[in-house]
Amino acid sequence: MWNLFRRKEKALQQPSSSVWTPIFSFVRESFSGAWQRNMEIKNETVLSYPAVFSCITLIASDISKMSPSIQAKDSNDIWKDISDSKFDNLINKPNQFQNTIQFMETWMNSKLSRGNTYVMKVKNSTGEITELRVLDPDKVIPLVADDGSVFYQISPDQISGLPVQVTVPAREIIHDRFNCLFHPLIGISPIYACGMAAMQGKHIQESSAHFFKNGGKPSGIITVPGALNEEKAKEIKAAWDAGYTGENAGKTGLLTGGADYKALTMSAVDADTVSQQKLSDLAICSAFHVPAYKAGIGDIPSSDNVEALEQQYYSQCLQVLIESIEALLKETFDLGQKKRVELDIGALLRMDSERRMKSLGEGVKNTILTPNEARKRENLPPVAGGDALYLQQQNFSLDALSRRDAQDDPFSKTTSEPTTPAKSAISLVEKAFVKTSLRGIINNG
Repeated sequence: MWNLFRRKEKALQQPSSSVWTPIFSFVRESFSGAWQRNMEIKNETVLSYPAVFSCITLIASDISKMSPSIQAKDSNDIWKDISDSKFDNLINKPNQFQNTIQFMETWMNSKLSRGNTYVMKVKNSTGEITELRVLDPDKVIPLVADDGSVFYQISPDQISGLPVQVTVPAREIIHDRFNCLFHPLIGISPIYACGMAAMQGKHIQESSAHFFKNGGKPSGIITVPGALNEEKAKEIKAAWDAGYTGENAGKTGLLTGGADYKALTMSAVDADTVSQQKLSDLAICSAFHVPAYKAGIGDIPSSDNVEALEQQYYSQCLQVLIESIEALLKETFDLGQKKRVELDIGALLRMDSERRMKSLGEGVKNTILTPNEARKRENLPPVAGGDALYLQQQNFSLDALSRRDAQDDPFSKTTSEPTTPAKSAISLVEKAFVKTSLRGIINNG
């Protein structure tokens, strides 16, 4: 693999433009000048906050469950799944150490936490893609040449398998970027918008942890009559902290010489950390476009329509991420206009059993689905005669009704009505009955 990249690198004219360093520096600050004031937001800290962790892992796990497939248009312009051995083999095992789910999770984790996903196309000597590897986004830098050509500078790491730094053209990299607010080649993570809220929530958690480590008791003041030098004051404080705080909080204290201890009370605003933390969590969910109840925040909506809730989650959060992956994979495999990559969202938008059965039944009844198509959606085998559309015989076409209404008196007895097999059978029975009755009258007369 390295020899292949080295041959390509020698054939390239190195881009003369510099990397967009000012944009990278600005994006990684919570606001302009934050780094100088030591207020930068660290991804490692923010990612450990429950709301951020929940949003990223929820989205990544949901998308990783959607199996990709290739679809092609048939003669009726209907999209249908087709088999493509190269695509299927590569998607089922994108590289030596990941399966489809692990690969897609890594793809989405990189995009949501860093704003960019870089996937290297590993090719053999014939130019065929043999592996897809998600690179460390901190070790890839986009470059733009004077003529506008895009390149990517990749620093060596174990995942890429590159022993030295190389620069490759854009055709060798799948670049999935998110929220390109400042430059079309640089994506921004939702953490850019909710980083401060996550840091605030993290500080609230840490403060609560320290408070309850102290036995849930606020700090206090020891007052001693008379004057104390600094050394004596530190000695008294150290003795009190060692004997009556932390694990020893709540024990009976002993003060002599007229000393007195007064506990500091907490105001209602200071004590209401739950509401403050909830506001931080809601801001994080808003930045990721995740419904709050999905991240375990707040109550689940009272609506019993599961499909409607999942449809909302899909349209406002997942759809753009899914369609971006589909477009990039289509471009990677050069599928053309008549083919596309489709991620199966059926599992996500699956209705409850009662609504599902009713929906499929209505589809068959109204000639939208054949019985076998409805059975296939429930993973049931086909049945004999189930490939035909069915419709009740009393339904007439609009053309037939139009011809009937065009007559002067469409409801007169002489009006010819559409004949059905059932009506023909009734007419024959009536004629036979009349003939039999006449014979009886003649014979008796």
